Amino acid sequence: MPNAVPDAVEIIVVGGGIVGCSIAYHLTQRGRADVLLLEQHQLTAGTTWHAAGLVAQLRASRNLTRLARYTTELFADLEARTGQATGFRTTGSLSVALNEGRMEELLRQATSARAFGVEVEQLAPEQILDYWPDLSLDGVHGAVRLPGDGQTNPVDTTMALAAGARAGGATIREGLRVDDLLIERGRIVGVRTPEGEVRARTVVLAAGMWTRQLAARAGVAVPLQAAEHFYLVTEPMSVLTPGMPTLRMPDEQAYFKEDAGKLLLGAFELEAKPWAVDGVPDDFAFGTLPEDFDHFEPILTQALKRYPPLADAGVQLLFNGPESFTPDDRYLLGPTAEHDNLFVAAGFNSIGIQSSGGAGKVLADWIADGHAPIDLFDVDVRRSLSFQSNRDYLADRTTETLGLLYAMHWPFRQYESARGARRSALHRDLLDQGAVMGELAGWERPNWYARNGAAPRYAYSYGRQNWFDACREECLAVRDRVALFDQSSYPIFLLRGPDACRVLDHVSANDIDVPVDRVVYTQWLNARGGIEADVTITRLADDAFMIVSSVACAERDHDWLRRHIPADARVELFREGAGTSIIGLMGPESRAVLQALTPDDVSDAALQFYHSKRIELGYARIRANRLSYVGELGYELYVPTEFVQHVHERLVEVGAAHGLLHAGFHAMNSCRVEKSYKHYGHDLDSETSPLAAGLGFAVAMDKGAFMGRDALVQIERPLRTRLVNVAVDADASDAPLLLHDEPIYAGGEMVGLTTSGMWGHRVERSLGIAQISHPEGVTAAFLAQQRFEIEVASRRYPATLQLQPFYDPRSTRMKE
Repeated sequence: MPNAVPDAVEIIVVGGGIVGCSIAYHLTQRGRADVLLLEQHQLTAGTTWHAAGLVAQLRASRNLTRLARYTTELFADLEARTGQATGFRTTGSLSVALNEGRMEELLRQATSARAFGVEVEQLAPEQILDYWPDLSLDGVHGAVRLPGDGQTNPVDTTMALAAGARAGGATIREGLRVDDLLIERGRIVGVRTPEGEVRARTVVLAAGMWTRQLAARAGVAVPLQAAEHFYLVTEPMSVLTPGMPTLRMPDEQAYFKEDAGKLLLGAFELEAKPWAVDGVPDDFAFGTLPEDFDHFEPILTQALKRYPPLADAGVQLLFNGPESFTPDDRYLLGPTAEHDNLFVAAGFNSIGIQSSGGAGKVLADWIADGHAPIDLFDVDVRRSLSFQSNRDYLADRTTETLGLLYAMHWPFRQYESARGARRSALHRDLLDQGAVMGELAGWERPNWYARNGAAPRYAYSYGRQNWFDACREECLAVRDRVALFDQSSYPIFLLRGPDACRVLDHVSANDIDVPVDRVVYTQWLNARGGIEADVTITRLADDAFMIVSSVACAERDHDWLRRHIPADARVELFREGAGTSIIGLMGPESRAVLQALTPDDVSDAALQFYHSKRIELGYARIRANRLSYVGELGYELYVPTEFVQHVHERLVEVGAAHGLLHAGFHAMNSCRVEKSYKHYGHDLDSETSPLAAGLGFAVAMDKGAFMGRDALVQIERPLRTRLVNVAVDADASDAPLLLHDEPIYAGGEMVGLTTSGMWGHRVERSLGIAQISHPEGVTAAFLAQQRFEIEVASRRYPATLQLQPFYDPRSTRMKE
């Protein structure tokens, strides 16, 4: 039987949309010919067939932009490679601003585009008419044009990728559903279909909006939800000319695309409609949803005013079809934490066409090489948490996430939907103190505190937002008195057993074989010397260690450690869960507050920097770790959750005499940037070594073998790329606020990008951390000799760069 599935293959790709076909194509390009792609209906039958086919280059980060640019380059010559027409053409795109905030956003995006190597042009309002002559300029502030953006035919492009995959040896089988994944000893070993089982070394789920429910059958969380997505297609319009650029009007939640003389008007409305919350039917192929003109009408009404010729056009089609969205509008890529040998590529949030080439390539490389070719933290599926696959959570969040594609991307913008999922035991007490909560990984966390009658809500802008002064007050309390932080969202892992020290010492760059009650700051490195995790480890006993990670890295860090525990190691890895809460007590008065509440000695001699101690506090027994992420004398207090409200009350009661103030994560972020404390996912990633990050002090090169050591030995000195500290040299009233990815220039040549930014209230300057490169080495002398500029929103400012932090460079304050 020629169409019979084989009993075993090397790699199975589940899903025949453009992403699945791209993965199969790129696997064959890597020489992996034993690939079987299974599609339950026909290729493109899910969402690919009705996609608008927009191909944009610029994304939110440098690496994601690299992937989008690769997609554009791939589509440009895919027909020549495969002999299959794709319909790709370079048309460019325009994004138009209707207010000052949007114009600032577009100018910042233009700055990023230049830094990422994407051609970009700023347009005055009247220049827009060169590309869309009949557009109304009412309220228009300006636009940004990306000449290299394009459009493609999604179906034809998918068929070209499929043809290329087949030519490379892959087998594509349509009309065969995958019912289940085969699991043996925690590993995926194949799939089950109506025609039998197929064994495989690797399985990739690229099944679009079906991925969540298929993964759930194997206990794997893949949080994505289908939502209704609308567009209108007109009859041919004589005013349209071939090759007009895609026009985006994000302030009106609309985009316009010329296609074969017709106009396609699409929408990303601010309140979306989730679809099939109980699961997508298996037989939904080339399906459409009810038109719902009432829902689309507000978009159309605005579009008629913005583009008057639309009023005279006949409507050929009002289309409504499903697209899948994730809780944070970033797609899901990479290996799952729940089972080995299982990869995911799904949840593309209406940008699956423009993401398909890059995502397919890097996932194929990931499978072939055993690691990602570039840092992909932004889209790593392991950032997801199991609760985020909850039906009601996804339905509620998806009402917002579709519209966020075109909503203002304000700095520090907080999600408004699906809130309150995870709360610390202090949640209500902190609200009583004026806490304004942000959300991260479902946790409600105090970002700042509204005081003196201030409204406890955000007022967004690209300048100083309404919490700026509150954050300053909190930072000065950290500097001059004492501040209390609720850090209960930090994940805690416990590793216990006779081999626990040996395992952690091999995984960690720093020396873990320290006395009991010592705290070690360390990174976990990959074989290439890049940082995979940034953690603290406290030795609780000879055979027991407490590992504290960051909330955004919880699943990823746990998975990294799990994967690197040898099969014969005598250890057990646990999650602490909600049993322990964490209070940060920071500032020069923190010791006095702590000592007033405990009979145990917490003097400098009795509890030194990076030491840990079990103490009584009020009626509780807690663990106090002396360390600081804000650069002042401070303690992290690990409190049994049933006692944490009591402990908090006593700290507040005693702290009142010392000027104790509650502080939030904005203040912590400000303080850590002043101190050049690095943050994973911003400053640290899998491509950055601890040496380049200025973390050589946390590497014990003399302790013997550890993961990544060989790569560190081979790094040349002086270091050609390093993380350095940046201050904008401008009056405080005129200095822009840094966020990330602002380019830095020396002598007119770009030498780096910021990785973090925040206003430093203890030094009253706009600060950042940046990755800088110089072929002869990034040294203190190089930084002192150059005249640097930093570009923010297409305007350049003089800047000072240095290796030392701008606040307390000798770190004396936290060691007193």
